[in-house]
Amino acid sequence: MSMKHPIIAVTGSSGAGTTTVKHTFEAIFHRENVNAAIVEGDSFHRHTRAEMKTLIEEAERAGLRGISHFGPEANLLSELESLFRAYGEAATGRRRYYIHNEAEAMRWNLPLGTFTEWEDLPVGTDCLFYEGLHGALVTDEADIASHVDLLIGVVPIINLEWIQKLHRDTKLRGYTAEAVQDTILRRMHDYVHYIVPQFARTHINFQRVPVVDTSNPFIARDVPTQDESMVVIRFKDPRGVDFPYLLRMIHDAFMSRANTIVIPGGKLDLAMQLILTPLIWKLMERRRQWV
Repeated sequence: MSMKHPIIAVTGSSGAGTTTVKHTFEAIFHRENVNAAIVEGDSFHRHTRAEMKTLIEEAERAGLRGISHFGPEANLLSELESLFRAYGEAATGRRRYYIHNEAEAMRWNLPLGTFTEWEDLPVGTDCLFYEGLHGALVTDEADIASHVDLLIGVVPIINLEWIQKLHRDTKLRGYTAEAVQDTILRRMHDYVHYIVPQFARTHINFQRVPVVDTSNPFIARDVPTQDESMVVIRFKDPRGVDFPYLLRMIHDAFMSRANTIVIPGGKLDLAMQLILTPLIWKLMERRRQWV
């Protein structure tokens, strides 16, 4: 962790909704005049989409489970930790971008599933903001979580996560439903061993729980809306959290445990603004004392 160069990380599985949380952070950064260096977790994948497909096919022909983006073999985890360390020490580091869709391919003039060239982070930023799969990861080779000052987990219940992934990957990324289902199954070992443990290290978890039937996510026609959901917000350390204020400001919110507040899904952005803005203030104030 760094007093002078703070790092904020949003971590969650594929389809969890971390990009939506990223937009909330960007709105806060803009409103509070915070200059953040943005880093996308997918840019630290080790292989292009075509290379991953080849490696998976070769493994399956040999009767083995193919690698997945959830696990260490498919990611540059040591490089990600080195970035966090370098930023915490001197606000330096390098990043690149992964090409997800046609719009990004046109912007960068690169094929889908490839990477841009590495580039230096902008000079003079106030913090580093990471959004991706591994912001709170700890393995024998890398301890990424130890470098992060504010860790946020985005953890919808798993059936909802699968529905969101199915709809995103079929409608926006061109995959078939069968291919997405195969990916979910292949990733399950790594999901259990490398994704789930991170949410015990996060400072705050936002877990969306639908209140409509999601018992068979593979036939769901629509993603449950925010208004068809509740959100469970768990604080690792509830000391200093003004729960009475949050209950007053968020209509129909209630506490289910001493460190947990439950809100209507449609109030998620408001709750994030109320909860996260003071935490960003504290990081920026602490930084100013060291600059």
